[in-house]
Formats: sequence, structure tokens, C-alpha cells
Amino acid sequence: MKKRRNRSRPPLPLQERLKQIALGAREKAAGLPPGHERDRLLETAVSTESAAAIDRWLSSPGLQSPK
Repeated sequence: MKKRRNRSRPPLPLQERLKQIALGAREKAAGLPPGHERDRLLETAVSTESAAAIDRWLSSPGLQSPK
């Protein structure tokens, strides 16, 4: 018997999830003293914001698929 795939959709769109991750990381970093953990959280925030920007760019109507 084949396994059934989990076809449930996430409750929020990707843009919203990335925004929440970045905001949460920045809030946690604001409460920490300078150090490794704070730097790691800020890097997480920057990378998720970059991922959101790339996703917006890829899903923009001006981007044409190759023919």
C-alpha cells in the first residue's frame, strides 16, 4: 500500500511567514546584549527578509517565463 502524501496547506502565505520570522528574530535580538546569539538572530532576520524579497521578485508580473 502506498503512503498518502500530506497535502495540507500552511495557514499563512509564505510572505507572511517570512515576515513573522524576521520580526520575531529582530525582537529577540533587541533584548540581548551584543554577542554570538544576537548576531545569529540578526543574520536570521536579514536572510528571511532577503528570501521574502526574492520571492516577491520571482512572483512579480513583470518577470516572464522563458519561451
